[in-house]
Amino acid sequence: MEQLVTIKSNKYGIEVFLNPDVSFDVLLHAVRQKFLDASKFFRGAKMVTSFVGRTLTRGEESQIIKAITQAASIEIICLVDKDEKNELVCKTIMENALEEKDKQDGQFYKGTLGKRQTLESDTSIIIMGDVEPGAKVIAKGNIVVIGSLMGSVHAGAAGDDNAFIVALSMHPKKLKIHDVEAKTSLIYQENASIPGAKIAVLDGHRIYIDPLTE
Repeated sequence: MEQLVTIKSNKYGIEVFLNPDVSFDVLLHAVRQKFLDASKFFRGAKMVTSFVGRTLTRGEESQIIKAITQAASIEIICLVDKDEKNELVCKTIMENALEEKDKQDGQFYKGTLGKRQTLESDTSIIIMGDVEPGAKVIAKGNIVVIGSLMGSVHAGAAGDDNAFIVALSMHPKKLKIHDVEAKTSLIYQENASIPGAKIAVLDGHRIYIDPLTE
C-alpha cells in the first residue's frame, strides 16, 4: 500500500505520488485508504495539492479529489499541475486565502455560481469555481475566485477601500471595490494586455487591474 500512494507535505500543502503501474480502481482504493489512515493529521485542512507519478484524465482526477475529501475532510483549494506558472499562481492564491482566514475568518464556497445566483459574505470569500455571467458576488472583505470571473463582483462592500479581487481568469461584467465601479472599457483594455491571473485593487478613485504574479 505504501508503494501505491505516498504523501509528502510542503509549505503550501501536499504532493501525492500515485503509482503508474496499477489499475485506476486499485489506485483509487489505495488513495482512499491512505487518506483515511492519515485523516487525524489532515481533518479540516485547506491546502494546495499536486498529483505526481501518473497521468490522470479529468474524470480520474475528480474521483481522486472526491476520495481525498471524503476520507480526510481536506479542502483542496487549488490543484497544481506541471505548469510552473500555474503552480506559482496557485501558491500565491493560497497565501492570500490563508492570510484572509487568519485575519478575517474568510469563508470558502465550493462550486460554480450560475446565472441569477447571488453570493453574499460578511467577511472575505474564496470561491473554488467559476462566477458565470449573470451571477453576483458581494463581500465586505476580499473576493478570490479560483476559476473564471465573468459575472458581477463587489468587494469592500461595507466601506473597505483596501479590499481586492483576484481571479484566475478575470472578465467580469461589473467590478466594484468600496464605492468605486471599474469602467467597462478599463476592464476590457487591461484584460487584453495582461495574460493569466489578475488582481484588482482600488487606488484613490480608480480601480487598477494588475497581473497576480510578475
